[in-house]
Amino acid sequence: MADWGTRALETRIGEPLRGLLPGWLSETIMFFAKQAWAALFGLLILAAIVVSKAVWQPDWALTRYDGLVIFAVLTQVFMIATKLESWEEARVILIFHVTGTVMEWFKVSQGSWSYPEAGYLMIYGVPLFSGFMYASVGSYVARATRIFDMKFAPYPPLWITFVFGALCYVNFFAHHFTVDIRVALFIGSVLLFGRTRVWFFAGKTARWLPLPVAALGCAFVLWVAEYIGSTLTATWLYAGQQQWQTVNWAKMGSWYLLQFVAFTTVTLVSRSALIHHKITPAERDDFLGRDAGEDGGGR
Repeated sequence: MADWGTRALETRIGEPLRGLLPGWLSETIMFFAKQAWAALFGLLILAAIVVSKAVWQPDWALTRYDGLVIFAVLTQVFMIATKLESWEEARVILIFHVTGTVMEWFKVSQGSWSYPEAGYLMIYGVPLFSGFMYASVGSYVARATRIFDMKFAPYPPLWITFVFGALCYVNFFAHHFTVDIRVALFIGSVLLFGRTRVWFFAGKTARWLPLPVAALGCAFVLWVAEYIGSTLTATWLYAGQQQWQTVNWAKMGSWYLLQFVAFTTVTLVSRSALIHHKITPAERDDFLGRDAGEDGGGR
């Protein structure tokens, strides 16, 4: 299902920029514009967290956490109703929402972090909007794959990637009771996905990044989001963290591994972007050098 806003974004911004600016500069601007468009759900949730912290009053009948739950639900309905997210993408987001909420329940019960404010729409000390924060990661991965016309090649055998994603997810729980294998998982991510190129379009030319590098970049952006959610707004606090204390840089490692959980979750229901062999020059001319399709927006 087409993202009706992507074509308008490319046409209204991309074409004038190409006429006024050097190609590399207009392409850079379009890259970040498309990134923001792909992350729309997450950006709206983050904006709601910041704005609600600034304006919410303690004597209001509705608590801030409950207000965030209502906002998140309405935002999700809006994304689907306006076809900004397809039903296929919604299935991915639902899966990631559930797995994220389960992790939240466990981590809060273990004292890894806490939610200091009150609310009625909470289960086991976890406000229900937290699942939507994880869902926003799945939303970004699914939408970015479509908006940037991404191809992943050569992509490892699916069964291995599913096992790796499961190990990353399980380690978020298991390290509380046994040895933490995240270092081995970091190494495994490079060994397994180091050859995989993420091909994408920000303009007319196909570009690529190694998949682990792309995951690391996303992890940094999520660390910034955590800085806003935890340090600046105290919406949640890590164990031993005082308000205004910066989130530990080590959290980037957790977000890096979560990217592989998110990506393998997306491939459970959508595999059209996966290519299990190295792209040949002929294939590059065929599906990387072609004009934009329905979602590409007129490159």
